[in-house]
Amino acid sequence: MVETATLASLIRDCRRALPALAGLDSAVKVGALQRIADLLEPKRDAILSANARDMDDARAGGMDSAMLDRLLLTPERIAGMAADVRHVASLPDPIGEEIEARTLPNGLQLSRRRVPLGLIGVVYESRPNVTVDVSVLCLMSCNAVILRGGKEARRSSEALAEVIRAALRDCDMPESAVQIIADPDRSLVLEMIRARGEIDLVVPRGGSRLIEFVRENAQVPVVTGGIGVCHTFVDRDADLVMALEIVNNAKTRRPTICNALDTVLVDRSIAGSFLPALAERWSEAGVEMRCCPESAAILDSAALPARYSLAKPDDFGREFLSLRAAIKIVDDLDEAIGHIETFGSGHSEAIVTESPDAANAFVNRVDAAAVYVNASTQFTDGGQFGLGAEVGISTQKFHARGPLGLRELTSYKWVVRGSGQIRS
Repeated sequence: MVETATLASLIRDCRRALPALAGLDSAVKVGALQRIADLLEPKRDAILSANARDMDDARAGGMDSAMLDRLLLTPERIAGMAADVRHVASLPDPIGEEIEARTLPNGLQLSRRRVPLGLIGVVYESRPNVTVDVSVLCLMSCNAVILRGGKEARRSSEALAEVIRAALRDCDMPESAVQIIADPDRSLVLEMIRARGEIDLVVPRGGSRLIEFVRENAQVPVVTGGIGVCHTFVDRDADLVMALEIVNNAKTRRPTICNALDTVLVDRSIAGSFLPALAERWSEAGVEMRCCPESAAILDSAALPARYSLAKPDDFGREFLSLRAAIKIVDDLDEAIGHIETFGSGHSEAIVTESPDAANAFVNRVDAAAVYVNASTQFTDGGQFGLGAEVGISTQKFHARGPLGLRELTSYKWVVRGSGQIRS
């Protein structure tokens, strides 16, 4: 059991770094990020070695394939991390940005200016790249961060954290601004989320159990999300060739991420032609289809070598994180939207249609962090949205929604300039 003082000392060190971070010039922060990216390549073998030991332990412990994919690091994924870091370094520095300015009738000059949130705590599972993504976003936005990764990625996360610490030392930035909790004791998560007045924001990244635990027990502000029950509706006016490519990509490109497709909704008028084509495509990809009775009957009559079965009630509204998808035939756009309202998680929803009216209705009526027209839901990602990386994906509406990038890690303060005004 780790003593509370250990976490308290990490918090104290982080908070001591905040004034130094707040005074940093943009060029210094950019230099530190570039140094992180530059060090990832020479440290690659050490990172991969650490990750290989994590992978061995995870396999021995029976970790499922979805989680193993999240844990795995490869030379390509490390190169991708470095590219994302450089992208963040190229973005405009949000700190000090004037959001708006106006002069009041009494002559007071009023403006709002972006400022850091302060100390951010991030609790995450399996994905060691989060260590780098979160750290660089926090550093660029002048926030300190405490990272508590899952025990399954402990060695990988520590190896990546050492790269970050080395870069900060090289650039004369406060090394204590990035802290990682290596101890797997779960009581530390509870201590983190109850550190009221010390940690300014907590972002949990992981499965539903972790997120619900944080929601129920946090005494500090929390941004939650990441659970993605994502739908794609193939409208009666869809280009079916386009629809096939979009649906296939949304499911199979990387099925273990939160923006992967979980349920395909198909307009009844085109189901007879679209579903056999989809089943044939997915039989090659190894996707198991959980079908409503009507869609199963269509596949029965097509006599295809597809993997499908009748859907169970809880298959609708499930985040599969695997090569499985639910299939439901609907009467029209209204029923599709109603289904999404009932079973969606507010993450990412898509329509494939050539009808502007249907597209606009879908965009206006579907309540989600990201709503797509004629595109794969797999684009819901900080890097893909031009944010460089993300701390997480919020399905809340306060204070931020969707991928949390640089600007989402800021608050603002009012700046009021006068010439002697007093209030009567």
